[in-house]
Amino acid sequence: MILDICKPAGNIADAIGHTPLIQLKKLFSTNNINFFGKMEASNPGGSLKDRTSVFILKKAMENGSIKEGDTIIESSSGNMALGLAQACIHFNLQLVVVVDPNLNPHTERLLKAYGAKLSYVHTAVKNKGFLAARLNRVQELLQEIPNSYWTDQYGNPNNPLAHHQTIDEIIKKMNGDVDYIFVATSTCGTLMGYADYILENNLNIKIVAVDAVGSVLFGGPSKNRIIPGHGAGVPSQFLDVNKIWDHIAVSDLDCIEGCWSLLKKEGILCGGSTGGVISAIERYKSKMDNSTNCVFLLSDRGERYLDTIFNPEWVAKQFPESHQIKNSAIGW
Repeated sequence: MILDICKPAGNIADAIGHTPLIQLKKLFSTNNINFFGKMEASNPGGSLKDRTSVFILKKAMENGSIKEGDTIIESSSGNMALGLAQACIHFNLQLVVVVDPNLNPHTERLLKAYGAKLSYVHTAVKNKGFLAARLNRVQELLQEIPNSYWTDQYGNPNNPLAHHQTIDEIIKKMNGDVDYIFVATSTCGTLMGYADYILENNLNIKIVAVDAVGSVLFGGPSKNRIIPGHGAGVPSQFLDVNKIWDHIAVSDLDCIEGCWSLLKKEGILCGGSTGGVISAIERYKSKMDNSTNCVFLLSDRGERYLDTIFNPEWVAKQFPESHQIKNSAIGW
């Protein structure tokens, strides 16, 4: 269904999508490239993952995989869980979310307010991290809970399909004049949804994946990471590197610096994956031609990171080297 934005949405699920596209003129130190951010925080659950959650659940209900009253199980570091929590109320479903110690306290409180049940894993799988541990726990819960269903954001083909609409909105709003799109990686659902759409429509758009240092998605060694929702400790089931123009890796501290830069220069509060994209673009922009139009996602609301990314004491404790940015334009 195509939403008529001039009429009221019929329900909370119908209010998802058609988010604003904002030109960002202060963020990057260049006047030769045009930068645009798609404000996914405007979705009712506050992030891009609202789209994924509702799309996967709708398709599962349509094909009979789930029915009202069933229990949804998912592994998530935050935004997918929140999107599902909202959607499960709408569709009259129960929700159990498998989480790890990197779940930030604000998101934990939000999930409990939505009525989601949380299942905690406290020990990472050697060389594979907490994601592998969460996925193991998902399999256990599927055996323990009757009438349960795993939405499987990591392998469900409806994850990338959900984001055909997202990039379609971008293309239409930009009248097709897009040169680069930067996309943060985790499941790679958004990334490959965009890449497939570009190929199917024969568009001349360069997709640049922004991965995390310590993520294994592009073949690097697994290392400890603390910024949730960015990078992965296990390979993606969606990623096809042949469909990607380029990729760049950013550190946890790069993510934090990018978040503060966006806040200080544009007055926009977003989470770590968005900050990572901003730092990646800052490093990559010298490779872009003049008059280029570059689009990226403002993926979620920053309020849920007030205890972490936007808390100077937490940053100083986690990253002692962060004193280097305290006196800069993007510090506090």
